[in-house]
Amino acid sequence: MTATKPTSIVWFRNDLRLDDNRALQAAAAAGGPVIPVFLWTPREEDLWAPGAASRWWLHQSLEALSQALREKGSRLILRRGPSLTALQELILATGASKVFWSRRYEPAVRKRDEQLRAALRKANVETEECSGALLFEPDELHTKSGNPFQVFTPFWKSCLAKGEPAQPAAAPRTLAAPATWPDSLPLEQLNLEPTIDWAAGLKRAWTPGETGTRKQLRKFVQQAITDYKTARDQPGIDGTSRLSPHLHFGEVSVRRVWHQIRKLQERRAAGGERGWKPGPEDYLRQLGWREFAHHLLYHFPHTTGQPLREQFARFPWRRSKTDVTAWRKGQTGYPLVDAGMRELWSTGWMHNRVRMVVGSFLVKDLRISWLEGARWFWDTLVDADLANNTLGWQWVAGCGADAAPYFRIFNPVSQGERFDPQGEYVRRWVPEIARLPNRWIHKPWQAPPEALKTAGIVLGKTYPNPIVDHAVARREALTAFQGLSKHGLDSE
Repeated sequence: MTATKPTSIVWFRNDLRLDDNRALQAAAAAGGPVIPVFLWTPREEDLWAPGAASRWWLHQSLEALSQALREKGSRLILRRGPSLTALQELILATGASKVFWSRRYEPAVRKRDEQLRAALRKANVETEECSGALLFEPDELHTKSGNPFQVFTPFWKSCLAKGEPAQPAAAPRTLAAPATWPDSLPLEQLNLEPTIDWAAGLKRAWTPGETGTRKQLRKFVQQAITDYKTARDQPGIDGTSRLSPHLHFGEVSVRRVWHQIRKLQERRAAGGERGWKPGPEDYLRQLGWREFAHHLLYHFPHTTGQPLREQFARFPWRRSKTDVTAWRKGQTGYPLVDAGMRELWSTGWMHNRVRMVVGSFLVKDLRISWLEGARWFWDTLVDADLANNTLGWQWVAGCGADAAPYFRIFNPVSQGERFDPQGEYVRRWVPEIARLPNRWIHKPWQAPPEALKTAGIVLGKTYPNPIVDHAVARREALTAFQGLSKHGLDSE
């Protein structure tokens, strides 16, 4: 008599894919019934529960995953948390003896997962945590002295010295179904989508799920990656991968992306392609920054709410609801800043070059705490990732690892003139000044009265005057930051 193979639960989290999903592969390889599960547990995410844009994306991605599983003869079971209670109920209902999940790195989630493992172990339920979100595990990388890295270049050299990441594996062909499926909530009962029509712009801009991810990856590799080195800094053109939300939700394996780029490099090298540009290598380096962000989050979990460089805890941040509101709404009077903030609100995304400019404007020109910006991005970005969000804002503020020096203050006018010289980006997102000539598009307050009149602009009415004088704000910011240097702030 053949023994019945045990039932396994696969707990999907930020790995909403079938392709190269090690937790799913391990459960399928066990040979018994596989029960895919997603648990909605926002209260367990600490202060950084998914924001509105992330929840919208999650709804669409779960819908796509559910359909993909049905095509495999399986289905996705949806439950609400607490996670331990939900898993215990599923184990009781299905007789599952093992739970698989993919590793996550957020501080609150790591603590929760450790408690889960201990509780399930006491109940004689085996757990297996599988890697899959990163190319290199944070706990396997350290400096020669055994400490975590705090500078990107040596970190990335250490990563590359480990050799190529493992090849991705294809999705299981089939998944064994249980004799009886446990109850599942309808997706709508998770109440993920916003009740207002704010998400209309997100729907136009994105296609969540594995299918949309494959199309976007293919488009990037075929069209944009050759010129990536220079094009990625120009917000007016489609020069970036736009894969960040797909990577965050695990709709594509970072290993899959890595090896797709490597194949492109190999084909070009084999073909002796002339005039080849180093776009692929530059994009892989950007994946390295993603790895670095998770390395920092893993080793310095307090940085989600506190500066890594402790001196910055004493910085005299300003508080101004009026300025914060103007920044959020794209009404600062600086066209590049306003364009970025409006793109964010409309699409749930912002070009990376512009993210640096709007971030610098908030923390340096307005001297508003980087945490104000981090929280707003967290709620409005479809690619809101705790590691990347923390790294990005602490970098701009100068208070994190490998951060921009405190005296690096982005000039929103010169940045616009350099990276959006024809004003294409600004004209798209700030249409009320679209008729200005290129000469004035990034500094309308300096335009002569005739140019403003021809463009139909009345400063202070149809478009705001600058809420701060950049030159004055820069001097005041430098004075404030230099005050920290007396207490050990590195000024290099």
